[in-house]
This record gives sequence, C-alpha cells and structure tokens, in this order.
Amino acid sequence: MKEWTAQEVWDRLKKGEKLRIVDVREPGEFASGHIPGAELISMGQIPSSLNLFDKDEQVIFVCRSGGRSYQVSSYMDSSGFKNVINMQGGMLAWPGEVE
Repeated sequence: MKEWTAQEVWDRLKKGEKLRIVDVREPGEFASGHIPGAELISMGQIPSSLNLFDKDEQVIFVCRSGGRSYQVSSYMDSSGFKNVINMQGGMLAWPGEVE
C-alpha cells in the first residue's frame, strides 16, 4: 500500500491526471464537501463492493482525516489489490476545491 499527501493528489489533478478517488466516508459527510469527481463507497460497503474494483487499477482512498481510508487501503491490499493509495490527512488536509 502506498500513501500520498493531499497536496500530491491535488497536484496530480491540477496536471490533468485522471485519478480514481473513492471517498469512504458516510453519505452526509460526502455531501458536506468532497473532492471533485470522487465517488462515494462508504467504508462499511467496501467488503461487498470488491467487484467494483480491478485488481490492477490505481485507486486513491480518502476520508475525513486519513484513518478510515488507511484501514480500507490496508484491507484492499490484503485482499489482493496492490495499487491502492491512502490519501494522508484526508479532507482535513485537502488544499483544493470541493463540491
């Protein structure tokens, strides 16, 4: 499992990189502000949503502060998904715009 800072994710998005960002917070948290283009799959739904991920696909997981996304990233890594990235610091560290 890799970890990127929120600034690294923001910089890559600004450069036009197409990133798959999965927000693992609850729907109310997501609605209060999320990274543009991020999709919501709450932490509790991840085990039943593995079919939505390709084992080789790069996926960045994000939450409020980085704790839940770290747990999800670790779970995904141990489940055979080797290109997962945890966004350190979560939305609290996000320097960019939100929708």
